[in-house]
Amino acid sequence: MIFEQSGLDRFDASILEVLAEDGRISVTDLAGRIGLSKSPTQARLRRLESSGMILGYRAMLDPIKLGLDHVAFVEVKLTDTKEAALRAFNAAVAKVPEIEQAHMIASNFDYLLKIRTRDMASYRAFLGDTISSLPHVASTSTFVAMEAVKETVLADVS
Repeated sequence: MIFEQSGLDRFDASILEVLAEDGRISVTDLAGRIGLSKSPTQARLRRLESSGMILGYRAMLDPIKLGLDHVAFVEVKLTDTKEAALRAFNAAVAKVPEIEQAHMIASNFDYLLKIRTRDMASYRAFLGDTISSLPHVASTSTFVAMEAVKETVLADVS
């Protein structure tokens, strides 16, 4: 179980595991799956939500069926890596829906971005119009994914 190292007891870990697989499960069915009655399960669920362990519930969309099958990974070097510049870059990146992931990297570049667009032409326009205009961007290097061999969400890791 992936939640073993989190310091949760077995019931809380089970709640998270079941919800990661089926976020729409009823509290009654959840209680049955984890081996508790409804009231303590509901109390544990509320505590996990209020503590921030559960961030929310959402539908998982298939980007391929939505026509967003072009994935590019972009290395970004910044002109400035002082705290204010990093905050400005992070804030700008957070507002761009095409950027699925952004990671600060300890390497010869500063950030690795995962970008999802319709096709190469839309990616090229996005790179020129959006990525290059993010705060403090000095240079970029793009790697285009040919095929996703493994893409998991937390529910898939058990």
